[in-house]
Amino acid sequence: MENKENMQVLTSEGKAKYEEELHYLKVVRRQEIAEKIKEAREQGDLSENAEYDAAKDEQRDIEARIEELDKILRNSRVVDSEGDDGTRVSIGKWFKVLDIEFDEELEYKIVGPTEANSVSGLISNECPVGKALLGHAAGETVSVETPSGVCEYKILEIMQG
Repeated sequence: MENKENMQVLTSEGKAKYEEELHYLKVVRRQEIAEKIKEAREQGDLSENAEYDAAKDEQRDIEARIEELDKILRNSRVVDSEGDDGTRVSIGKWFKVLDIEFDEELEYKIVGPTEANSVSGLISNECPVGKALLGHAAGETVSVETPSGVCEYKILEIMQG
């Protein structure tokens, strides 16, 4: 078993999403690809069979994703906000900040690196902004050293639920 400190973080929602995708790939997509390969084989000469080649490529991609999901789930720990009083920025909780430089309100949720998607407001607990905001309360202003310079964020609200 890996050391818990070296494991990546997942929210319970992220873990459920990855488990669902893994199940779908193993149960549904593998069967679909096996059927495509069988049908392509029945067409005869495999050396010039584009359908067979495409199905084998798709099979390789699916198996790579299954391996990636297995690794993520095996090397991650779920962080829940149980015992969290809801007054501080924590993993898995949405919050609003004011980007002081641009006078812009932003909504973020801190998640593990595999779940991060900045377009959706999901930022990694390992990125400079996520790391700096963790543990701070509404009303606090936090300075963050980023590759483009120092940014300041005022935490406006920690959302419940």
